[in-house]
Amino acid sequence: MLPIVFIPGLLCDERLWRDQRDSLSDMAPSSIADVTLDDSVEAMAGRLLAAAPPRFTLVALSMGGYVAFEVLRQARDRVAAAALLDTSAAPDAPGRSAEREAALASLSRGRFAGVTDRLLPRLVDEQHLGGPVGEELKAMAQRVGGAAFVRQQTAILNRPDSRPLLSSLDIPVLVAVGDGDVLTPPAESVAMFRALPRPSFHLFHRCGHLPAIEQPDETSAVLRQWLTTTT
Repeated sequence: MLPIVFIPGLLCDERLWRDQRDSLSDMAPSSIADVTLDDSVEAMAGRLLAAAPPRFTLVALSMGGYVAFEVLRQARDRVAAAALLDTSAAPDAPGRSAEREAALASLSRGRFAGVTDRLLPRLVDEQHLGGPVGEELKAMAQRVGGAAFVRQQTAILNRPDSRPLLSSLDIPVLVAVGDGDVLTPPAESVAMFRALPRPSFHLFHRCGHLPAIEQPDETSAVLRQWLTTTT
């Protein structure tokens, strides 16, 4: 089976995909892209491609999905299949862009706060607010840090609209999303599913924006089944 390249999301590092990487290690070798060093999705994708094997499967979440779309624009022939979790092909709505710009402005005036208790309800299902999942996310954000946060938000704000790309992606694409995702709601995933030529779909129940950590066993099982049947 072809190697897997995992792409983390905003304020996420290798920990995001740790459980899936371990669980799927019997199926394929894998790597986790570093998306903390660049301030554009074009540069993030270029860095990924420079380090990736000649041909591979992409597994991406949230901002990682934006990078995955750019990888497909730059080197579609190298990608055999793609799994897109809790992401969107559309650009931000004006209100969401304003939130990102406000976050950048706030950071310029003070200390980087990372993932706070106030932010957690937008990221995970309520069952995870007081437990280890929340603590993992806070620790991960602190490791990524404020400088990388600025680069990542800048890349997200300036990313291209990927909706025109969808109908031309004649590869297997898994679209999956948490039923409680408020950042990239299920409707965004349904829209991608409808536009793709060869899609699969999975809905995580009692799950927010981060199924790889919120529902690690289910995420691994879904990816295993999809990889077995499509690659």
